[in-house]
Amino acid sequence: MILSARALLALVPLLRLSNATPATATASNVTTTTRSYNNPILPGWHSDPSCVFVAEGPYNNTAFCTTSTFMAFPGNPLYASRDLTTWKLATHSLNSVAQFPEIRTATNQQFAGMFANTLRHQNGTFYLISAWINTAVELPRFVLFTTTDPYDDAAWSNGLWVDTPTRTIDPDLFFDEDGSAVMASSGNPIIARRLDTSTGQTSEAWALWNGTGAGSTEGPHLYRKDGWYYLLLAEGGTQLGHRATLARSRTLAPNATWEPCPSNPLVSNSGTDSYFQTVGHADLFQDGAGNWWGIALSTRGGPELYKDLIFPMGRETVLYPVSWPAGEWPVAEQVRGTMSGPLPASVGAVSGGVGPVVGEADANHPNALRITASRANLTADAAFNASTEGLSAVFRRQEHSYFNFSVDLHLANGSDRSEGDELGVSNFLNQDQHVDIGIVYLPPQEGNSTSKRAATDLRPYFRVRANSVRYAPVPEPIITPVPSAWLKDEDAVVRLRISPRNESHYEVFASQGDDDNDVEPMSLAVYTMALLSGDGAGTGGLLGVYATTNGGNQTFDAYFGRWRYEPVGQIIDYGVVVPVNGTNAAGLTR
Repeated sequence: MILSARALLALVPLLRLSNATPATATASNVTTTTRSYNNPILPGWHSDPSCVFVAEGPYNNTAFCTTSTFMAFPGNPLYASRDLTTWKLATHSLNSVAQFPEIRTATNQQFAGMFANTLRHQNGTFYLISAWINTAVELPRFVLFTTTDPYDDAAWSNGLWVDTPTRTIDPDLFFDEDGSAVMASSGNPIIARRLDTSTGQTSEAWALWNGTGAGSTEGPHLYRKDGWYYLLLAEGGTQLGHRATLARSRTLAPNATWEPCPSNPLVSNSGTDSYFQTVGHADLFQDGAGNWWGIALSTRGGPELYKDLIFPMGRETVLYPVSWPAGEWPVAEQVRGTMSGPLPASVGAVSGGVGPVVGEADANHPNALRITASRANLTADAAFNASTEGLSAVFRRQEHSYFNFSVDLHLANGSDRSEGDELGVSNFLNQDQHVDIGIVYLPPQEGNSTSKRAATDLRPYFRVRANSVRYAPVPEPIITPVPSAWLKDEDAVVRLRISPRNESHYEVFASQGDDDNDVEPMSLAVYTMALLSGDGAGTGGLLGVYATTNGGNQTFDAYFGRWRYEPVGQIIDYGVVVPVNGTNAAGLTR
């Protein structure tokens, strides 16, 4: 189980606008400006997006989006924006273990947990429904969270179990014109039930549509427009064949006839060489000016890097304009790195919420982070049980193609450590795939020894160790002594940094933890991102810190300071890098 601190995991990602000559239009009380923007709008691991636009009440034309978090905690984030370009973390619907104890006691690894949320708003209440996947339980179960204040963590309800009698995932929530709720979910065909949102009870299921034949029909969303019911769903699997397809019917009744859209798929980059691939699992919403927008997941890098398993940020969230004339089928633009559309004019940033604004680097926290070491390391072992012990780690998403992630590690005298004690920095995908750059306490001159020595004999070594059970050969650990000159102080500080060399390889560095130190950092290793990619790109790369005794029964407190995540640049097309905050693209990783 990966437990992640809110202030770190939930930092909002970069979005940069390019200059454009605006054309303005006004509908209702919203003014729009046709201008360019860059995808992804939620970079980094933000898969399975679902969005609503709320015009009324205190929200004053605000869009809200959620994405999957699987086993990460806090879970089910809500991002808010008033112009679709400046996003802020508003809250998490799952922010307390008391709301949903299973998040702490389940035996899942990271790729289980909360799958594919749907977010909807009805009569002043926000509803977020998700599929809870527990590998120790035979069937997925649906769970519903509600709130009347999306900017307050404490306002979210406890999770309400929803009847889920069959093997199905990706629940949708649709409110019909009479206020009744319908829950659609995956299947071939897609299935639907009536849902009592106050009790979680559902009706008998009935069939909707079985898709276009591309297979893996999932991620459904229902809409009502111009006398038609529209069903949008994901097909083709989560890889290069991913797509979003559409059908419509005059009724939701069982045995209704569903008419496929003649221009299906609505959106997909399958079969193209676009830099944005795996486009699918989409949702649609209408803004306050009457314009329609689509949201979808996508993986950057193009088909060749995808085939080489090079997509370090996994599935990200992209935005695309949609034209939907009355009574006709919607038409979506192909997802690209730079797009343009009738965006809401500048109306001010979202003022509420718990998190930062898109594009901000991590805050400069003045104090150290203390982590009590876990017995198990990030891979865990056969004895590991998440219901009785945890992994001591804190992560944040990688949100940029180029970045510098660095942390100061406070070392202790060898007499305060036991053999195998380790604290470090990790580039993490899941418990089966991660690269750890640690400082581990071992006997002198015997970095690979397992023999026990007196505590006073121990000294700190750098150890770079990869764990990958799938798609790339695992290199042997690299063990390097920490230079003696760095250990003279009683509380020596070592700085570890991860920086991409390019899209496919990252480099790790070590230096003394001193902002005034101008000595060139020591390069410890270069590793391929194929170690941290999985076919289907379920999750995405995380960066963070950990502490472990590597199986020892002792414990210790590890201290980390000067946490920095510095955005440097985004790759949005082949050879196109958008620098962040004026960074010189020629020196991206330094």
